[in-house]
Amino acid sequence: MPDRGGGPTGPRIRVGRPSRRVRTLLMTLGVLAVLAMLFVMFAGFWTDWLWYRSLHYSSVFSTTLKTKIGLFAVFGALMATAVGLNIWLAHRLRPPLSAMSLEQQSLDRYRMGIAPFKKWVLLAVTALVGLIAGASAAGQWRIWLLWVNGVPFGQKDPQFHKDVAFYAFDLPWYRFLLSFGFAATVLSLIAAAVVHYLYGGLRITSPGARATGAATGHLSVLLGVFVALKAVAYWLDRYALAVKSSDFKATDNWTGLRYVDAQAYLPAKTILFCIAVICAVLFFATLWRRTWQLPVIGFGLMVLSAVLIGGLYPAIVQKFQVQPNEQAKEAPYIKKNIDATRQAYGIDGSQVADYSGRTDDKGGAKGAKLRQVADSTASYRLIDPSVVSPTFQQLEQKRKYYQFPSTLDVDRYKGPGGKDQDTVVGVRELNLDGVPKRNWINDHFTYTHGYGVVAAKGTNPDPQADQEGAPAFTEAGLPTKGGMETYRQQVYYGEKTDQYSIVGGPQKELDYEDDGEKTTSYRGKSGVSLSNPVNRAAYAVAFGEPQILYSGAIGEGSRILYNRTPKERVEKVAPWLTIDGDAYPAVVDGRIKWIVDAYTTTNGYPYASRTTLGDSTADSLSDGDRSVVAQQNKVNYIRNSVKATVDAYDGSVDLYEWDTKDPVLKTWEKAFPGTVKPKSEISDKLMEHLRYPQDLFKVQRELLTRYHVTDPKQFYSGSDAWQVPDDPTQREEGNAVPPYYLSMKMPGQQNQTFSLTTTFTPNGRPNLGAFMAIDADANSKDYGTIRMLKVTSDVPGPQQVQSKLNGRAEVAEFVRNLRGTDSDIEYGNLLTVPLNGGFLYIEPVYARGGSANYPLLKKVGVSYNGKEPVFKDSLGEALDTVFGESSGDGGEKPPSGGDGGEKPPSSNPTLQQALKDAQEAWDDGQKALQEKPQDWDAYGRAQDDLKDALDRAAKAQEKAGKTQKPDDGKQNEPKSQSAGNKGG
Repeated sequence: MPDRGGGPTGPRIRVGRPSRRVRTLLMTLGVLAVLAMLFVMFAGFWTDWLWYRSLHYSSVFSTTLKTKIGLFAVFGALMATAVGLNIWLAHRLRPPLSAMSLEQQSLDRYRMGIAPFKKWVLLAVTALVGLIAGASAAGQWRIWLLWVNGVPFGQKDPQFHKDVAFYAFDLPWYRFLLSFGFAATVLSLIAAAVVHYLYGGLRITSPGARATGAATGHLSVLLGVFVALKAVAYWLDRYALAVKSSDFKATDNWTGLRYVDAQAYLPAKTILFCIAVICAVLFFATLWRRTWQLPVIGFGLMVLSAVLIGGLYPAIVQKFQVQPNEQAKEAPYIKKNIDATRQAYGIDGSQVADYSGRTDDKGGAKGAKLRQVADSTASYRLIDPSVVSPTFQQLEQKRKYYQFPSTLDVDRYKGPGGKDQDTVVGVRELNLDGVPKRNWINDHFTYTHGYGVVAAKGTNPDPQADQEGAPAFTEAGLPTKGGMETYRQQVYYGEKTDQYSIVGGPQKELDYEDDGEKTTSYRGKSGVSLSNPVNRAAYAVAFGEPQILYSGAIGEGSRILYNRTPKERVEKVAPWLTIDGDAYPAVVDGRIKWIVDAYTTTNGYPYASRTTLGDSTADSLSDGDRSVVAQQNKVNYIRNSVKATVDAYDGSVDLYEWDTKDPVLKTWEKAFPGTVKPKSEISDKLMEHLRYPQDLFKVQRELLTRYHVTDPKQFYSGSDAWQVPDDPTQREEGNAVPPYYLSMKMPGQQNQTFSLTTTFTPNGRPNLGAFMAIDADANSKDYGTIRMLKVTSDVPGPQQVQSKLNGRAEVAEFVRNLRGTDSDIEYGNLLTVPLNGGFLYIEPVYARGGSANYPLLKKVGVSYNGKEPVFKDSLGEALDTVFGESSGDGGEKPPSGGDGGEKPPSSNPTLQQALKDAQEAWDDGQKALQEKPQDWDAYGRAQDDLKDALDRAAKAQEKAGKTQKPDDGKQNEPKSQSAGNKGG
């Protein structure tokens, strides 16, 4: 009887096909899933296209997209064809199966398993390698556009005498083609070997020949192609030596040939090229000889030659020819590196002059005359843009949903009499964290923009004259009013505006609050219209905000604004530019314009040393908002070729040609025609606010620490190397002093010029080594001229001046008084100005805390000609004091052992002990200042001890003077007075 279930085997289950309804449901879900995935991909593409079109830069999007698609298709097809053809050929050349060995028997089941799906396997493998290769090639779109549009530099390298464009535009593309060829050959070789092995063309354990003649010929040709490509690589390696990076004692990031490269590596590469060509021919010859003997011998010879000629021989040359006399051997190549580096970074025209750093009293101005010279030499900017942002925030924020950047900007605006005046400016931008009630409508519809520019005079001659040290605002209020022209004050695009907003629809926006809420509705042309349901759906998907699709706050006229920071907008419309870290605002022709400096760069300038942009542009003020875009980029050529503007209201982006001779810019203009406007279209109003960019200046000053030296022997020794000093106003070490914008005149100039300045110290020493200023006014005929003063005397550097100022008794007392009111001291920018053969240091000092928890300018420290600094209530008082004493001793010094110090008479033990105690108190005070952090309490005790000791010394000297002759008394009187001054 049949088993009907219920037994130990259990019931028999009959499995059938799913019902039609289930199959239909599954198919529907599958189709919907595919459509959803396709729409997600479409949304990203469509929103990008709409954004570029809204800015009238759709050609950038289309050119980039077409280039990527073309490279993907061509190189993907080439890779797929190469691998697929070799798989097909290996299968076609398979041998007829005869007696089956154990090896072949084990492979037979794989052959049988693949047999029904051979075409699908071939298609799958070729499609996979094609997709990977195509995606990799699409990422090389910049290299392709540079190669196909390359413009000659008109300069040749000193070794091979090829135009620089060959290294910058051609060589990278050739090396990509070479790497693609290697990849295609290796993948084809692996695929062919696997197929030959699977179908018996190659045997590992079977008796008899290891490979059939067909397999031998096929694989030999592929190996021959590989070796031929290696020959091409050896030939290109010869030229690559001109842009090769290496470690060298003379400088970091050395680029170009050295002695061992020219005398050993270059001939070695040529010899290896010839050997590789011969070896490739031997591999191709196996098509006729069907033996591996000669190709294997040739390949072994090539490997041995690569070790001996390419590795051992250069090491011998370096060890026995270069090292014993490296300076002489490397001198010609160092000279080439110096010349190329100075040219590539635009520092070849820098003007270097020796400068004493100390006033020659015999020929220099004195007293009142020097005071007048000081007034005309510079507009001393006491308002530090990196310090006063909290003051702007406190006094001009007006509402919690506004904010200013942590570091403000310095620009020039017309002051009284129409004269340019250094001005500190900040834009009052939106701060969503300060919105009273956070929700989707408030965040994206109601609070959409900031309002107005706030500006203050950079110079403030009397800290006590204006609101107890607050900045003297020239444009303030909400809405802002002041000395600027009438302008549209809404700020829809800014450095802090990183959220999207939907404007112009039925939902009203808060404009500003002034005796009640003022509302507005955006009427600009920027952004993308959301009236189209397809656009709404695309943005709902792209932003992950489903409310965009169905919200009633969106209607006719609604537009979505995003990508709203100036640097982000410029980078997207010109992806071939490197963007400066500091975008700054200016009121131009009735609009707020963000001005963005942009650079063209390359890594292929022969012999020019490389620099990493992020490292070279870092300083004590660097943060995420002020960092150069593409920080990790290594470059060895840079030009400020483009000035860009972004309108703060409508977001429009304009790119203006600035460096009209730059071949890299010309190349990109050929690739993206019509995107960059000619320089002649820059308006006069805009030109007034253009300036030399900080990041380029910082790159150049970093290079000039070494490349101000043009003599190869001196460069090699490093005896005159400089360094950028740490910011003396910051407690943390390792943060370079930032460059400062300042209107001043260098020695030899007749008028003040808006300049960018910095100082250098000798490598490993704190004293001043050099001063550098660059003409930063775009309207100046000398714009971009680098002037450097090489200090020939022992002049205190910024750290030393700061330390001396900290050591003043008045400063210690000022700090103690501040801390008694729960306040603290904050130093502003330490300005350095060359004056009458010496250097004038000026530093504003702020108080922060107490009833006003924001920085207020309270004091000014001034030092001149290496003398002790003075610490006064105003700049005018400090200058009067400094130059009133310029012909005298000029400041405090240690009580003994200094210039003009009183030597204790051996016959007066009381005086001797008093001066000894004074010296110890002085040393204790200096030691307290060197602590981290500085020990102000110990310093105060030391100052009290110092005063007591000097009082005892003065009484002892006075008592001794009464017992001396009148003539001796007259002789000793100025000495005694001098000693007293030292303790003052």
